[in-house]
Amino acid sequence: MTEDFPTISALRAALDSRELSAVELMSQILTRVEANSLNCFISVFNEQAMDQARLADATIASGQQTALTGIPIAHKDIFLTQGHRTSCGSKILDNFIAPYDATVTEKLAAAGSVCLGKTNMDEFAMGSSNENSFYGAVKNPWNKACVPGGSSGGSAAAIAAGLVPAATGTDTGGSIRQPAAFCGVSGIKPTYGRVSRYGMVAFASSLDQAGVFAHTAQDLGVVLNAMSGHDPRDSTSAREDTHGLSSFAETPQALSRPIRIGLPKEYFSLLNNAALENIYQDVRRVFEQQNIEFVEVSLPHTSAAVPTYYVVAGAEASTNLSRFDGVRYGHRCENPQDLEDLYTRSRTEGFGAEVKRRILTGTYTLSVGYYDAYYVKAQKVRRLIAEDFTRAFNEVDLLLTPTTPSAAFRLGEMSKDPVQMYQQDVFTVPASLAGLPAMSLPCGFTEPGNNSEPPMPLGCQLLAPHFSEQLLLETALLYQQNSDWHEQHPDLIAQGGE
Repeated sequence: MTEDFPTISALRAALDSRELSAVELMSQILTRVEANSLNCFISVFNEQAMDQARLADATIASGQQTALTGIPIAHKDIFLTQGHRTSCGSKILDNFIAPYDATVTEKLAAAGSVCLGKTNMDEFAMGSSNENSFYGAVKNPWNKACVPGGSSGGSAAAIAAGLVPAATGTDTGGSIRQPAAFCGVSGIKPTYGRVSRYGMVAFASSLDQAGVFAHTAQDLGVVLNAMSGHDPRDSTSAREDTHGLSSFAETPQALSRPIRIGLPKEYFSLLNNAALENIYQDVRRVFEQQNIEFVEVSLPHTSAAVPTYYVVAGAEASTNLSRFDGVRYGHRCENPQDLEDLYTRSRTEGFGAEVKRRILTGTYTLSVGYYDAYYVKAQKVRRLIAEDFTRAFNEVDLLLTPTTPSAAFRLGEMSKDPVQMYQQDVFTVPASLAGLPAMSLPCGFTEPGNNSEPPMPLGCQLLAPHFSEQLLLETALLYQQNSDWHEQHPDLIAQGGE
């Protein structure tokens, strides 16, 4: 590779100038992945990746390349990949071979990208630490004793470690933005409906949305542009006739007009950390130097977002995961005595503790006598949260908030306390409940810890009105043109190698 942490734009230039071939690039990446000890990947497609790289070289030689031709991309192991295992980080799907491609994998392959493999994740995307995977926890490249965030921790860690320039993820309540912040990379959750969910295994159908990780906002725009668009196979897919994205592949876009950014007072009142507050003030100063105005806004139902999210998401999870019963596909217990025994033991053996917890709580909230008290009430509060954002966006163009209440915590630190773990989502779930686009950008580091522990990355979050990804990316690009946090990378040698 031309550098240890290459961007898509740098690789595009190297490939087009013949400084590097797609085969050489993929060979180098596969070597790095094999030597890596972060547990980022569940599956690596060695032969397929090399075949796709050879095809990419032929395409480049013919002059027919696109922005992604020959660019390696990894997919979170929740997207179906035809002929390959799609496990969702769960034992229950450890033997499942996908019979077709998800729209996301299909579109990115059609754009010429090379699929490196499938990244590790919290089981069925349920988690904030990537410790809930059947395949073991992913380690944070900045400090192997810390979590990378979840549920898309494998994708975020792979980007941060320089194993791949871009990776897909999914975000139900913060599963792209939180690991992006913990790993010091850029990550975007688009508007609900912007990217097709066809072939993306469902956790909570009204919340799940596919997105992207990369080093820069420009690279996010390139990949998101390729994977977006209406899909008739997905009934929730939005028609984007008037909401298209401009290409970020050539000259990066600049803000076309002055904008106002809102600072939600409820978010910052929850941030009980002076060091973090100083970092977000620094972010504000960078934007103000670019003539961006800031105003305080109010989102009064913010405190209700986490409980609302866990009622709605749990209820939808209990319904979606009922299909995993050991009958048609997935793990099947040995020698079942009858149908009930087949269901019970297959699920007991196949699902992990966190997934069982959410299925049980979700089923409870949907049960007779509790449906109105919990699920219906949560949906009403969800509407109030969405209306808060609507009012705020009548005053401002974007919102700036923290992404997480802290930097990455240590492995095992919160695994025994689910409620404490759920609170990690306090700044990310409101946008998910409202279906808004949001992204996390690297914006600083913690102070060095005791025992010579390295500083850990922190992220800031930008939120936008529905289908305003163009403005979101342009504003993020402006920040990255006037800061260098996205160019900081972990010292993998100091961390004991890759």
